[in-house]
Amino acid sequence: MTGLRGSTPCSTYRLQISPTFTLHHAAALVDYLRELGVSHLYSSPLLSATPGSAHGYDTVDFGSVDAGRGGPEGFAVLDAALRDHGLGLVVDIVPNHMGVGAPEENEWWWDVLRHGRESRYAAAFDIDWDAAGQRLRIPVLADSPLALDDFTLQQGELRYYGHRYPLDPATEDEGGTPRQVHDRQHYELVSWRRADTDLNYRRFFAVNDLAAVTAERPDTFDAAHELILQWVTSGAVEGLRIDHPDGLADPGGYLDRLAAAAPDSWLVVEKILQAGETLPPSWPVAGSTGYDALNEVGGVFLDSEGEQALTELDSELSGGPVDFPEMERSCKRGIADGILNSEVRRLARLLPDVPGSEDALAELLACFPVYRSYLPVGAEHLQEALDTARIRRPDLAQRLGEVHRRLSDPADEVAIRFQQTSGMVMAKGVEDTAFYRWSRLVSLNEVGGEPTRFGLSVPDFHAACAARQEREPDGMTALSTHDTKRSEDVRARLAVLSEIPGAWASVVRQWNSKAPLPDLPLAHLIWQNLVGAWPLDRERAHAYAEKAAREAGVSTSWADPDPAFETRLHALVDTAYDHPDMGIELVVDRIAKFGWVNSLGMKVLQLLMPGVPDVYQGSEIWDHSLVDPDNRRFVDFGHLRELLALLDDGWQPPVDVSGAVKLLVVSRALRVRAARELASYRPIIGQGSAGRHVVAFDRGGVVAIATRLPLRLAASDGWLETEVDIPHGEWTDVFTGTRFRGGARRVAELLATYPVALLVND
Repeated sequence: MTGLRGSTPCSTYRLQISPTFTLHHAAALVDYLRELGVSHLYSSPLLSATPGSAHGYDTVDFGSVDAGRGGPEGFAVLDAALRDHGLGLVVDIVPNHMGVGAPEENEWWWDVLRHGRESRYAAAFDIDWDAAGQRLRIPVLADSPLALDDFTLQQGELRYYGHRYPLDPATEDEGGTPRQVHDRQHYELVSWRRADTDLNYRRFFAVNDLAAVTAERPDTFDAAHELILQWVTSGAVEGLRIDHPDGLADPGGYLDRLAAAAPDSWLVVEKILQAGETLPPSWPVAGSTGYDALNEVGGVFLDSEGEQALTELDSELSGGPVDFPEMERSCKRGIADGILNSEVRRLARLLPDVPGSEDALAELLACFPVYRSYLPVGAEHLQEALDTARIRRPDLAQRLGEVHRRLSDPADEVAIRFQQTSGMVMAKGVEDTAFYRWSRLVSLNEVGGEPTRFGLSVPDFHAACAARQEREPDGMTALSTHDTKRSEDVRARLAVLSEIPGAWASVVRQWNSKAPLPDLPLAHLIWQNLVGAWPLDRERAHAYAEKAAREAGVSTSWADPDPAFETRLHALVDTAYDHPDMGIELVVDRIAKFGWVNSLGMKVLQLLMPGVPDVYQGSEIWDHSLVDPDNRRFVDFGHLRELLALLDDGWQPPVDVSGAVKLLVVSRALRVRAARELASYRPIIGQGSAGRHVVAFDRGGVVAIATRLPLRLAASDGWLETEVDIPHGEWTDVFTGTRFRGGARRVAELLATYPVALLVND
């Protein structure tokens, strides 16, 4: 094959670089990626992170490659391997925050702790010094007054168990007890529980160990991007994925500066778009990282006729109908009043002339319909939040109006900070709370998803693809990422439940009677995820169940775990393993083969639809992973190499548990993308009794065909006379080598071997 090295990828392959899978490991994998058909390797963050960090989003030094990930030598080895094989590199960068959990590892943060507001790095962090008597509050102590007596002085530092903190040079020789020394420092160590209300530095969401940086400042920008831009200038890096731009004070200005510094780079932003929302048109980026595409592709494989029965089951388990929009608003308000209240209080401090502004701000945040605005772009969302809040809280009408006037001014500091905060509240309130509480069909509860929208019709899917071709033909598309709640194959299997909602409801009632849990919606969520990921080892299942329950925050929580409830929760999980008569294997056996059909269909659509497709590591065969960190498990690339070699020797794999057929689909589709320019999009409509089971399109000499609702198709009479109209000419299915003439062709003929086809015009 001929590789491609250019700024806009044909496709990307995401690798999670970590201390256990280093840059050296990635370099050794480049030849496999080339054979797979990928044009660009796409890596997780590479800059120096907190020692031992598995994810790399906790940067401690913007000027160096993480030693645990291979360091500069490893980066050079990877660069050489990519150049030798003609592949490019896309790197994930983190401009919004730094890791400060181990202060001694972060020179900038350490200097701020040592010198306070006079530190040369003080302006690099978003700290409200005036709110805490010119001291930086760090929530690390145990929740006890006696914790203040556990300080020690060692080697010229203040110590609290394993935590180290520097001393202000002006106080080092003043003596006194450790507690007295602490009281003279530029920082104040406080109870971890005070993080919710009393912090005076902005964080990444509610993660105390990730302190926000001021990327809007030219000096901070330059320091944070110097090494990254060196990579771009040298040609080692051809694309950048920008993590969480919504946390920045001025995302548009930041992207303008980045695009000017890296004018030939492919830029994509991690931006979650609500239904109907688009990126600000002025942003100089190719597009988003594809959460919207993920939900569009997954949606077309759901059976809308199953919605009512699953809604009735959910109402039964919940004790009544669930108003999910109201649940979202309630969860967001809980976040604004809870783990992000420090941020809301900071906003309120900017409105001293508006009594009760904290309540009004929290209500507006709860009612905000999207992640954030980019004033003046998105002013209508602020107006919608105001209108909704006035209806919900007429007692706040006057204060809401006063606050809204300030929030409408793009230059007002409170407006800028409100925009930074709204996305945090949305993410924690919806993705990390409501999505764990509403379990009607959890494959819908995905990052960027709209669980109230039960699937996507075939015409709506085609309309979304046409819009993508028009608006963002070079934006990224994805099905699985390091942030997805469930992998694409788990979601594909769970989609089958929408075809048999009545049978599923009966099973859930039976299981709940055998393993009763007082929180029935949570039990339903656990059952779905067990079925979706089965077989999974018991430890993974327990870890997921505990995380899900604490994220939901209904019967237990991270801050205040309920041991009695969690004992019952773990007993539910154990029941699935210790009692074969539960029949989990029987349910999985019934739906797994149809889940495979969905997986193949989802994959062929994603890889050939408009956009630049990304393949998440290991997902080229079946990957039934759950939320991070489950999706960072070991990938056996040796096995994948062996399977790809067999396929290239002519093996036609069956659709079975090995997942080799998915590797066939992925490799052939990626190779087609590398060899052909896909510059148009035309829907192909199924004609006949089973026409609704076809999703197909023509990309101009390349036709993709997928099967949808496979269980119902199998339960009926199959494809029968159903046809699709293929453009005239000679065509070859790259999955099977079978040749066809264009014109009206029976779907049963085109899909005689596999439930998907990829036809190329000879």
